[in-house]
Amino acid sequence: MTPKMISNAASSSSNTRGSLGTTNGRMDFVTLGRAPMRFGLGTRRITSTDLQIAEANDELLTADVPEPVGVASDVSLLRGFNATIPSSEKGKSRRRQTRNVDAPHMNLKKLGMNARGLLAEGEEEREHEHESASDDDVVVVKSRKGRRGRRTRESLGASVALGKDELRRQQKEILRDKENIYVRRALMHNEIAEITHKIDALDAIRAQLEADLLKLKEDELELDDELEGVRERVDFEESVTSARRIDQSSRRRKGPAFLPSEHDELPPGVAFLTLPASSQNAPLIALDFSEPYGTLVSAAAEDGSDGDPAPRVWDMLAVEEIGRLRGHSGTVRALQVEEHVCLTGGEDGAVRVWDLRRVGETDAEIVSLADISEEGDEEGSIRANGGVRVEPDGPCARVLEGHSKAVTALYFEENCLVTGAADKTLRQWDLTTGQCVMSMDILWAIAHAPSASVSASGYLPGTASAIGNFAFPMPPRADNSWDMYQDFVGGVQFWGYGLVSGSGDGAVRMWDMRTGQAHRTLLGHTAPATCLQFDQLHVISGSLDKSIRIWDIRTGGIMETIKFDHGVTALQFDSRKIVATSGENGVKIYNRTTRQLSTLLTNGHTRPAERLRYMDRYLATGGMDSTVKIWAL
Repeated sequence: MTPKMISNAASSSSNTRGSLGTTNGRMDFVTLGRAPMRFGLGTRRITSTDLQIAEANDELLTADVPEPVGVASDVSLLRGFNATIPSSEKGKSRRRQTRNVDAPHMNLKKLGMNARGLLAEGEEEREHEHESASDDDVVVVKSRKGRRGRRTRESLGASVALGKDELRRQQKEILRDKENIYVRRALMHNEIAEITHKIDALDAIRAQLEADLLKLKEDELELDDELEGVRERVDFEESVTSARRIDQSSRRRKGPAFLPSEHDELPPGVAFLTLPASSQNAPLIALDFSEPYGTLVSAAAEDGSDGDPAPRVWDMLAVEEIGRLRGHSGTVRALQVEEHVCLTGGEDGAVRVWDLRRVGETDAEIVSLADISEEGDEEGSIRANGGVRVEPDGPCARVLEGHSKAVTALYFEENCLVTGAADKTLRQWDLTTGQCVMSMDILWAIAHAPSASVSASGYLPGTASAIGNFAFPMPPRADNSWDMYQDFVGGVQFWGYGLVSGSGDGAVRMWDMRTGQAHRTLLGHTAPATCLQFDQLHVISGSLDKSIRIWDIRTGGIMETIKFDHGVTALQFDSRKIVATSGENGVKIYNRTTRQLSTLLTNGHTRPAERLRYMDRYLATGGMDSTVKIWAL
């Protein structure tokens, strides 16, 4: 040890003693107790956290360490390291050299290129692979011609017999290499499993984001519907005048429906109210309401001599029946309610206009002019088209006569009404004057349709579908009941000058109300079309062929077909959903965004539902069980 090193060691020793707080080189216990405790060469003070860790050493040592599960249970950190370091390949290279039968060349060309600095990278790597060969592999090979032996490199497996020790060493190396392969395989499987879990997590996140996008789209459509409803209400308020007339209406109304605050608390998809539609258990045929918790009108089939087929009028806010609409001589087959105005079409071929505000008052007797001579007409009577006398004090404001058979479909807006009947005609009426302004013959449209269109329908071609009384056997419902379907006109609706009708031949026809001509026929249904609705772009129709078809008005083609297990009897749609009844106890709801079909069953009908009408989140349905169910959507 040099003198300089000795002096350095002495100075470091003195500095260490000075760090303990002594000034004279001596250290006593009093000074040590007052000075901060320091250990070693560091200057960090001992804190309470360090003391807590020191006190918890025994507890930490006795704690149970959880064992790894799965692949990690057989793999340690050291084994994984040994299996992946490059030195694990040296034994394999050495064994490959010992088993090589051909003696390696001297590679004079490579040595010359190396001397010139021209050795390639790939050749340099191969050179490193052979560096692990030991001197034991160098043997003497004698010349066959008796020349002096020369020392060269030859494979041990070619001329030297391997000993037991060498074989045991190679066996151990092979076993160790197999273990390393097992460890590396386990590590790779673990990484693959981790990547799979990450992919699954990303797929779940993507599915959630897609669901959120669909929800945003539905919210946007709902806001569009609400905005359209507000605009319609604004237009209605601006167009109200003091003159007495039929109020404006729109079957395409979508809102806003100002529901009571309690309605929002109701669980969706549950029927919360049940109304008796008939005292004789007659199936419900038609229903409609003015607004949620407003006035509802329901009509049931006539059942026996004691059954009263007169439609019932309900006050939905008070949940009570306020009266009947008596006047038709038979069952009411179709009806529509707008504000306080109700139009009904019956089996007697007449259409009656009712003022619901007068329901419940003393009903005036309604008689036909066939029983009253012209001299007996009273001064205060009102003559409607065809000879019907109506007392001005009764709820029936007008009777429209013209059809020769039962009226099975009707639709009105403002002062224009279109009706369809079993006499296979459509009629357009002016509600202000009560006059029939146009008649459209479906038989004529069938007979004069293009031949390609008639044959393409595949259902009762030509006029065969309209010969005699129309009757079509309905497919069995879910309870195996069935009837003969006799409504040749299943549904009508117009918008502006465009009129759409669905008829018993399975065709959906588009008419021009200015000329009364059918300018397009939508073919695809193979059974009578029972219901329909359309907007600016689409016509949606339901049929007894167990399907709902969505048509593109611009091209006349089918955009989508929705299949059911039973015949479709009623539908209504908006931009987000299609609500339909299809021969089952439940009500079907088709989501137009996600294309998923769901069913409303909770507290629902006990027999198949037949009719429906909804507005916003308020749905009314009528079924074969003679009840009207009110649902929260």
